[in-house]
Amino acid sequence: MFFIGISNIGFSQCAMCKAVVETGDISMAEGVNNGITYLMVFPYLLIGVLFFTLYRYRKRIKN
Repeated sequence: MFFIGISNIGFSQCAMCKAVVETGDISMAEGVNNGITYLMVFPYLLIGVLFFTLYRYRKRIKN
């Protein structure tokens, strides 16, 4: 139910990103997509490192 309420917010884009993609320049659109992917990867890596560290810590305490 919560996700239905915020679905309209999820479709919004910043004006600059939308303008770049709408110009039709393929290389610029690929750059925007690569930038989004780059920004998306690091939070997942940080969370993964955190969980791995907690796993090793708990495993060490059990032994």
